[in-house]
Amino acid sequence: MNTSPDNISLQQANEKISQRFITAVYGWMVAALAISGIAAFAVFNSRTLARFIFGSNFTFMGLILAEFALVIILSAGIRKMSFPVAAASFVVYSIVNGLTLSVVLFAYTRTSVASIFVITALMFGAMSIYGATTKSNLNSAGKYLMMALTGLVIASIVNWFMNSSSLSWLISFVAVGVFTGLTAYDSQKITQAARYAQDNEDFKKVAIIGALELYLDFINIFLALLRLFGKRR
Repeated sequence: MNTSPDNISLQQANEKISQRFITAVYGWMVAALAISGIAAFAVFNSRTLARFIFGSNFTFMGLILAEFALVIILSAGIRKMSFPVAAASFVVYSIVNGLTLSVVLFAYTRTSVASIFVITALMFGAMSIYGATTKSNLNSAGKYLMMALTGLVIASIVNWFMNSSSLSWLISFVAVGVFTGLTAYDSQKITQAARYAQDNEDFKKVAIIGALELYLDFINIFLALLRLFGKRR
């Protein structure tokens, strides 16, 4: 069977668009991690910032609520946003999350934070590659993982009042498995979406949502591993 040059050119163009979409997703995710890291270290190295954020429970809780609000706004309202607004919102979220994550630098040794970050990156990378390349359909697994995530949220709220170290350990242990699985699931979704990607603003915004999902997977794996194996100061 002969394939016309026009069909070959169209296929190559589609492949380039798909590759740009995937590159954009992971590019935004890595940028968000970098921004959060810079914000966290800025707080750690500034007494003024640290005093402002942690000197009052009101300020710290306000930042956490702002994080949740930004995630909801991005997830639910991104279709109505322009791409610059969506991108700016994602950057702001990364900064705010970095400010709150600075607490781990005060609670755990630098060596512990660095080593667990590397372990998280290796786990995330392996599961992301698996999700992008596997021929298995992870949709069913994704449904169960989302149910487990709901259970984790409820258990975390309960433990906020109980303050049980045993329950906290169990939550962290389960969280590693859930978010590792979600990394593969989200990576497969992104790979599938890339097949239909177009070079327009809508898919640029889809790339930001994909980056947000992967960013959350990475951060939650990192925090869960840190709670399990991190060495406190």
